Amino acid sequence: MKKIIILITVIQGILMSATLNPIKINSVEVPFIFEEDNSLPIISMQLIFKNSGSLTDSKDGLMKMAEKLLNEGTKKDGSVGFATKLESRAIGLSAHAGAETFVIELGSLKSEFSHGIELLQELLQDPNYSDETLGKIKTQTIGSLKAKESDFDYISSLAMKSMLFPNTPLAKASLGTVKSVESITLNDIKKQISEHLGLENAIVVMGGDIGQAEAFKLAAHVLLKLSHVKSTDIIPMKAVGEEQTKESIVKSEQAYVYFGAPFDVAYDSKERHLSQVSSFILGSSGFGSRLMEEIRVKKGLVYSVYSRFNINKSHSYFSGYLQTKIESGEEAVNSVKEVVQLFLDKGVTQEELTAAKQFILGSEPLRNEILSQRLGRAFQEYYTNRPLGSSTENLKKIEAMRLDELNEFIQKHKEIAQISFSVVTGEKK
Repeated sequence: MKKIIILITVIQGILMSATLNPIKINSVEVPFIFEEDNSLPIISMQLIFKNSGSLTDSKDGLMKMAEKLLNEGTKKDGSVGFATKLESRAIGLSAHAGAETFVIELGSLKSEFSHGIELLQELLQDPNYSDETLGKIKTQTIGSLKAKESDFDYISSLAMKSMLFPNTPLAKASLGTVKSVESITLNDIKKQISEHLGLENAIVVMGGDIGQAEAFKLAAHVLLKLSHVKSTDIIPMKAVGEEQTKESIVKSEQAYVYFGAPFDVAYDSKERHLSQVSSFILGSSGFGSRLMEEIRVKKGLVYSVYSRFNINKSHSYFSGYLQTKIESGEEAVNSVKEVVQLFLDKGVTQEELTAAKQFILGSEPLRNEILSQRLGRAFQEYYTNRPLGSSTENLKKIEAMRLDELNEFIQKHKEIAQISFSVVTGEKK
């Protein structure tokens, strides 16, 4: 007990070092998350835009195309010229489109960071909007999509999402389709960027070997290059609670099974710590998890199997995956149903809870060793409407968790038994 208390105190000292303050730009208050860390002469910044990921696509794959275009440098310097500027000073500058957010990340040595800020400003003012660049990224994307036609994991995963979230953006591939990508124009990308990557959606996450006042000033220089946008929240999506199986026959020697079900826990729920521990025991801890022990170790039905509880701002759901022989596919699917039902009916044991506590609390320092991990944690706390440092409180709740408390939580989430299975498999011999 004493060791755990000491551990949590140390972790609290790490997590609470991040601060949250607004930067006011043209009457808009932009959240600014900052942590000073002088252990290495490096600085990093993430310019994060909420409500701006692939779930906002007006055409399938549009935000991923915007990501690729912003990674092609400026129109003035071109892709090669801009990349040369970055490489000559060992500056990292890249864009990434997630489901709910769009991120532009800048990182460099302290001595080069102000120059990196200048290059980021150039990128925001002069993206490489050219027919040549669009043609290049279209060719790359279409090539990737054609390669995925024989990627059975991709096919099965996408089918599961379409079963679980029909008629929603989640049912569509974030990369789009060959047809949708071919239809995307430069004006489509310009419009998507101009309507989403603006002040009202912006959040700055910054840290490293720099004082807060200087960091604040540099971030403000970047934000001044952004225009105003109308910020619109992504409409929440709820998973379908229906026991169903969709089988696709392909030329394969294995069966690829993705499964999912509703999980009614909101992103800002006060029961996230219970979700974390129950997910760990059921399927997210690898060997030792219920699914792995029952389906692989005891029955030898699968090569691998895992599950997790996914809690996002726009959607939450239970998901999992297994790979097995074609002949074992049906039995493996039934075994997942049995393990989940037994989990709901009987809950977990004290031994399982103790082991989960020891691993989660013992591994926590490894998740906060480097600055990027700590800043990422701070951003997630802010993004999910929790105070900075609340992850420490979460650890205290896990340490104090009682068996009856956890089992009560598990038994009230019977919706996870309403599982949809996507099975991509070959012909049985």
